Amino acid sequence: MSESGYYSQALHGPYETEEIGDLVLEEGGTLRGCRLAYATYGRLNAARDNAILVPTWYSGTHKIIEQVLIGPGRALDPERYFILVVNQIGSGLSTSPSNTPAPAGGAYFPKVRIGDDVVAQHRLVTGKFGLERLALVVGGSMGAQQTYEWAVRYPEMVQRAAPIAGTARNTPHDFLFTETLVEAITSDPGFAKGFYASPEDVREGLLRHARIWAVMGWSTEFYQRERHRTLGFSSLDDFILNFMFAYFRVMDPNNLLCMAWKWQRGDVGRLAGGDLRAALGRIRARTCVMPMTSDMFFPPSDCQAEWRLIPDAAFHPIETVDGHLALFGADQAAIAQIDRHLKALLAAPPGG
Repeated sequence: MSESGYYSQALHGPYETEEIGDLVLEEGGTLRGCRLAYATYGRLNAARDNAILVPTWYSGTHKIIEQVLIGPGRALDPERYFILVVNQIGSGLSTSPSNTPAPAGGAYFPKVRIGDDVVAQHRLVTGKFGLERLALVVGGSMGAQQTYEWAVRYPEMVQRAAPIAGTARNTPHDFLFTETLVEAITSDPGFAKGFYASPEDVREGLLRHARIWAVMGWSTEFYQRERHRTLGFSSLDDFILNFMFAYFRVMDPNNLLCMAWKWQRGDVGRLAGGDLRAALGRIRARTCVMPMTSDMFFPPSDCQAEWRLIPDAAFHPIETVDGHLALFGADQAAIAQIDRHLKALLAAPPGG
């Protein structure tokens, strides 16, 4: 793992890594010596029944999960729970295009699916930590996709599930949107089919990518209310340059493409021969589905349609004008709603 630059302990630490062995992928490739980067908070109790797993979202690492969701007095309280945040494959911390040596790194990195992440995480939680049950699996966006995958693939392990701002099967509309993110990067001549020397070579593509996120990641109400000013930016241009572009410009383009590809193809229905109803019907976890009311990626109606197919599930839309990127924590009222619902979920008897 790189210890310098953006993907480093200095910026994202402290975290640990664990090699889980060779991971044979759904698409046929193999990640040799696959490593997962993870952070833990709190301690596993004697009964080993207080473990919470949090998978990460697109571009995010355990650090933002820690900042937004974890803390004393919160639902994810390290004084009560053993919280394990696992960085997804392609995040730049776990095995990724940017840290895999030739010939399999960079543009040659194999295609990874959400299911591959969850199989890898299962190896970690059972092999490294010896866990047989997870009190809760919770994640936002791509973390929600992984949460659904966990609940369907390992129903006997997951006692509670909380997918936030994400769906069990990606929609055609969201697939198309994500394709525009991909094309923003790959259309930059500096991308050089993935054989660039530095993210700086792809700066125009990363700027376009950031602008698209600015359009769809927030909401129309966010801009109508000039929420960017509330966040400390003097103008829209200032916000785009010094928040959105500043966030993405240091990231490795191939890493972003790796995550985007699996985001587009998230679908637990494939675990039941393409039957989404049958797949979601396997869930034994007590489940709380939490869309963001102003989310244009995963609108509440898409999440609600899936919620109806899940046994023992609650549906609690999170009221916010910050759109999908309310996950970043700028709207404290939205985070308070998530916290309240997670506390209620953890207080309820487990599913299964």
